[in-house]
Amino acid sequence: MAPIRLATWNIHGAIGRDGRHDIARILAVLHELDADVVALQEVAPLGLEDGLLRAVRDELGFHVVAGRTLTRRNADYGNALLSRFPVARSASIDLTIAHHEPRNAIDAHIACDQGEIRVVATHLGLRPSERRKQVQRLLAALEPGPLGACVVMGDLNEWYLWGRPLRWLHRKFAAARTPATFPARGPVLKLDRIWAHPASALQSLRAHRSALARVASDHLPLLGTYQRATVTGEGTRATRTSMAQSTP
Repeated sequence: MAPIRLATWNIHGAIGRDGRHDIARILAVLHELDADVVALQEVAPLGLEDGLLRAVRDELGFHVVAGRTLTRRNADYGNALLSRFPVARSASIDLTIAHHEPRNAIDAHIACDQGEIRVVATHLGLRPSERRKQVQRLLAALEPGPLGACVVMGDLNEWYLWGRPLRWLHRKFAAARTPATFPARGPVLKLDRIWAHPASALQSLRAHRSALARVASDHLPLLGTYQRATVTGEGTRATRTSMAQSTP
């Protein structure tokens, strides 16, 4: 089975560091990433009639799941999940906290040659108390039944490396050595994250640092590789790397 290439990227409404709104530039970076499953944040508009999501569907061949959080300037705004694989089903996890900007998570099941994988894509809030409640809701949504093959990714907005939201997520999945992705011109903060279950399936994490990516948004894309265990004549074999249990 071929590894699945994952990516998460806050595209800042397709407004680059030069102040230009440029959908073609976002598409070009997506071409560079060549990922199979992509979580995008701060996407507008979210409709498939025109704009970025129509282009990624028609030009790049992705299945698209939109996760509207609010309406700005008469256009839906929020998260999107792109998948080269068919989406078996999807739902929305409400993460909105009273008196704060609406938030949610896309909860999708994709069907690929590794079997069905649950992918949760989100963008958490700006305040620590808000993120704590949102992570509690997210984990509660993952609780019923065995977790199985699962990926959680997105812009967590969490810069406190030992804060409760990250500790709770690490306890559920395992800490992974994550590169900084923000700000794009010289990243120092690890705002963008990818977790996987089983932890051994997440084989690599790296920031995509191309010249185009450094100007297309205020975040760099984060890339990961997901490979489930394979069964051989000697039994189950999982490829493990030291990053799965190292310092976050």
